[in-house]
Amino acid sequence: MAATSATLGTAARDSAAVKSRRLPRITGKDLRALGARVIPPLVVLAAFLLFWEVACSRPTAGLPPPSRVLSEAWPIISDPFFDNGGTDKGLFWHITASLQRVALGFCLAVVAGVMLGTLVGQSEWAMRGLDPIFQVLRTIPPLAWLPLSLAAFRDGQPSAIFVIFITSIWPIIINTAVGIRNIPQDYRNVAAVIRLNPAEFFLKVMLPSAAPYIFTGLRIGVGLSWLAIVAAEMLIGGVGIGFFIWDAWNSSHISEIIVALVYVGVIGFILDRLVAAAGSLVTRGTSAA
Repeated sequence: MAATSATLGTAARDSAAVKSRRLPRITGKDLRALGARVIPPLVVLAAFLLFWEVACSRPTAGLPPPSRVLSEAWPIISDPFFDNGGTDKGLFWHITASLQRVALGFCLAVVAGVMLGTLVGQSEWAMRGLDPIFQVLRTIPPLAWLPLSLAAFRDGQPSAIFVIFITSIWPIIINTAVGIRNIPQDYRNVAAVIRLNPAEFFLKVMLPSAAPYIFTGLRIGVGLSWLAIVAAEMLIGGVGIGFFIWDAWNSSHISEIIVALVYVGVIGFILDRLVAAAGSLVTRGTSAA
């Protein structure tokens, strides 16, 4: 009987030990660190909303205060999934359409940008010939490309995708080229000793070494993509968050514009964090987060 009790006691202690190992322990230091990250933004946001409420509560104010924004735009906030046909859709569908355009244009820019950046970074002749052209083209505002793309494609959808592509490709090219040029010479010497072919050198040496630079360019590029699509959709029409903002302006729905801008900012932040997380994962924490 005593042996059975001892066995049960040992099993209970083992079970408790396993549970204690599985459950993460939250210490006071962890709570203080979390508070240091969360509390300051909340305090600043509360102060901003209070200032906005006070400043825009006057009858002559041009913008509505937050309380009025919430009440007037509550239908689109509470039901973002409605679809009445045409462009009369909820914010979810407009954001989804914009994200689809951004995803396609940005992915094309990633492929082309990494290839061109590798060429410019690896070849002295390519750098001398292409870099001045890239430096000139990257200074052209995104919307300046829209009339040209509309003339070429004769349709708003590919034109918007082209604007995203041409806007986001330049930081990818430049950062990739810088990363390739900064590959240590020792890596190149080892690759020559073990006789890596060009494809193996690209995959096993170039890309891993330049990855932190490449993902820095990707973060800049995805932010520019999101900026460009909102502006482009204001002109091409159709379903999209940019068109939603422009249509709300034409209908004098200022509160809906403010809500849409909040969504735009949050989505842009999420896109940046996703690319940063992917970069941290690929480069094992050596890229900026």
